[in-house]
Amino acid sequence: MDNKTLGSIIAKKLNITSSATVNTLALLDEGCTIPFIARYRKERTGGLDEVQIASISEQYEKLKEMCKRKETMVKTIGEQQKLTPELEKRIADCWDANELEDIYLPFKPKRRTRAQVAREQGLEPLATLLMMQRESDPEKAAQRFVKGDVKSSEQALKGAQDIIAEMTSEDERNRQQVRSAFRREAVICSKVVKAKADTDEAAKYADYFDWQEPLKRCSSHRLLAMRRGEAEGILRISISVGDEACIERLLRNLPPTPFGSRGSSACRKLLEEAVEDGYKRLLEPSIETEFAGLSKDQADEEAIRVFAENLRQLLLGAPLGQKRVMGVDPGFRTGCKVVCLDDQGSLLHHEAIFPHPPVNRRMQAKLHVQQMLKDYQIEAIAIGNGTASRETRSFIEECLSELTEPKKVTVFVVSEDGASVYSASKVAREEFPDEDVTVRGAVSIGRRLMDPLAELVKIDPKSIGVGQYQHDVDQTKLKKQLDQTVESCVNAVGVNLNTASSHLLQYVSGLGPTLAKNIVEYRRENGAFTSRAQLKKVPRLGPSAFEQCAGFLRIPGAKNPLDNSAVHPESYKVVELMAKDLNCTVGDLMKQKELRSRIDINRYVTKEVGLPTLTDIMKELEKPGRDPREQIEEFEFAKGIETVDDLAEGMELPGIVTNITNFGAFVDIGVHQDGLVHISQLADKYVKDPNDVVKLHQHVTVRVMEIDRRRNRISLSMKGL
Repeated sequence: MDNKTLGSIIAKKLNITSSATVNTLALLDEGCTIPFIARYRKERTGGLDEVQIASISEQYEKLKEMCKRKETMVKTIGEQQKLTPELEKRIADCWDANELEDIYLPFKPKRRTRAQVAREQGLEPLATLLMMQRESDPEKAAQRFVKGDVKSSEQALKGAQDIIAEMTSEDERNRQQVRSAFRREAVICSKVVKAKADTDEAAKYADYFDWQEPLKRCSSHRLLAMRRGEAEGILRISISVGDEACIERLLRNLPPTPFGSRGSSACRKLLEEAVEDGYKRLLEPSIETEFAGLSKDQADEEAIRVFAENLRQLLLGAPLGQKRVMGVDPGFRTGCKVVCLDDQGSLLHHEAIFPHPPVNRRMQAKLHVQQMLKDYQIEAIAIGNGTASRETRSFIEECLSELTEPKKVTVFVVSEDGASVYSASKVAREEFPDEDVTVRGAVSIGRRLMDPLAELVKIDPKSIGVGQYQHDVDQTKLKKQLDQTVESCVNAVGVNLNTASSHLLQYVSGLGPTLAKNIVEYRRENGAFTSRAQLKKVPRLGPSAFEQCAGFLRIPGAKNPLDNSAVHPESYKVVELMAKDLNCTVGDLMKQKELRSRIDINRYVTKEVGLPTLTDIMKELEKPGRDPREQIEEFEFAKGIETVDDLAEGMELPGIVTNITNFGAFVDIGVHQDGLVHISQLADKYVKDPNDVVKLHQHVTVRVMEIDRRRNRISLSMKGL
């Protein structure tokens, strides 16, 4: 199937112009990455963004799989010598997966069914006689088929009914009618397995012990919760419609009763029994399975979307930048692990302090912290948000307030989700082979403050703690979407070629793990890169990889200032021509707004370089290498509110958004238990998507609505605040 045909199908489905879609498919076939296409090929795509290009890519893969499926179908039907030109054309013209499978179903190789056994016994002609409804005495007609394995007319009629039942379940019109009924009327029901009802593990599913609702209104998180309960053997889930109405529709599809036929009522009764059996035993379970899978796929898609959006916000969190940082992994009994990092994130010093009970060496810990602040010229402190976080922050602030030579050191609380996963990972062992997991975890906390993106790419996104049922969704789809999100974020920010780790570099457009390691190795052997052109000397980094990656890599202090911008090397000549026309250098052009204001970009339009690219170049010349992330802000929890017991209904408190789901946002208010702002409590207006109101790590003010101490749940509201 050619790309023009596939492109037009995708364009219609996604409401994108056919030319833009076909051009995008060509670029994908050339090996271009989604970030590269979105940033540097706007002329060919008509300015499609990453989301649209990713959707085209996803649809393209599905259609290619469907093309392979069609080839299998045609081959299988051909081997059965049942392939007609009309049937082949129907298969070729069909692009609906369900309809395609319906066409194929009668020819699909299957296990030895009851109908197949009846056919082997020679009972298909009897089934045809029953369908014609002309026999005055069906039982007498069946006597003619009593031979071999068929021992009685009753057995013969039963076999004929099995054939009719299978025909009923495989009929395209019947399947479409039942499918349509499920689409309109299906109800999902959840019941508790009685033997598990009183167990502790069943308690969290109490809401679903006797639950039902229309399937089309069942939200992603409720469906995934029910399916998890089913997987754990606690719930029993079913999807159903009104069986009688469906059977009545199927009976209307039977051939009409012949006028004046004396035996029609007897045949009709047998037919109706066969249709009802075909519906209940074959057709209804088949469509229920189909809708169970479809609803699960849709729930997965929504959960993955929520996770990917949370991950994007987390990765694009505000960086502190290159400062000398103290990282603190707080704890009570095991003490606080403290590390000191230089402005590049390199480990200078580490030790454990015990300022809290039960050890309680507070004065000694204070002296050590104050000495480290002085010795390593610390400019900021990052404290993990886990156990003892509030107490450790109070202790650190006490240390700062009692310095003999006061200095401005900013204190931040940092999410430590996934830090323990990183500290025990192969990546961490390679970085710090001589340090234990506690030191590695504290380093991760400190580095997260400096640059969340550079540090979090080292951790499996599923372990970062911002997902919704991430372990219940399709893991292949989840990994693909999360990898795509990480790649998008890394390329949106850009990467310093001379300081980036191989783990960060591997997400740069066109690179991957092997080339990323080769770059780091080349840098180690030859020193810092002085130009993008040097990348061509890296082993195995060919022209195609260079084209894909160069625009996303930055070299601060490079001889050519464009090497520290998002201007692609393929466009350097255009910028140099602009500078030449103004009788200045490229550096002058980037520094002086007055010079840029004299440029008429229309003069530089060529067949290869259009207005979208030229517009991007002008924006980049104005703010070369600009970081799209926001500035980091300080935050402090309410004084005196440190446990759930300190809370009271009606309190208004500052908090940090820690996770966003379809049903609301979780907010840390500093009491070691996040509270939930339900979607209905996020704003004074109707909210369709919580992401429209709040962002991950946003500082918010909330009101305490309810405290359920038994289940350790806190209900919060942002209405009127």
